[in-house]
Amino acid sequence: MARLHTKKKGKSGSRKFSGTLVPIEMSKDEVEKLVFDLYRAGNAPSVIGHILRDQYAIGNVKEVTGKSIKQIIESMSGKKEFPENLANLMKKAVGLRAHLEKHKSDLHNKIKLQSIETKIRRLAKYYIRKKELPADWKYDPEKAAIQFK
Repeated sequence: MARLHTKKKGKSGSRKFSGTLVPIEMSKDEVEKLVFDLYRAGNAPSVIGHILRDQYAIGNVKEVTGKSIKQIIESMSGKKEFPENLANLMKKAVGLRAHLEKHKSDLHNKIKLQSIETKIRRLAKYYIRKKELPADWKYDPEKAAIQFK
């Protein structure tokens, strides 16, 4: 399958390990508490997954607890306003807009900003369908600049 917004072909991704799992010494409650402590320390869910994999030898939190990292965080602290990947794209777009205000003739990054905002709109459509964003939500660069400054 081709990559989005480039002329290159994509690479095949990695798969989850399907062999026998290493037994984990932590209980379900201990893993959930560890996930929430890492979240309170300021780590994003994707970073929490890397920390658990690399430092605690927990390759798949969902197999241990029955819930994903996102579900554990939402059950203990409530729902976040934006999903992580959408928020990261919005931060990137805000930074690129600030760059383009200083460097108005940077054509390459003007095109890249359009690509990023297209990805934001595509993801927003997906999250509206999944009811993780309100049905009337629209991407507004000015509001994003205020929120992700």
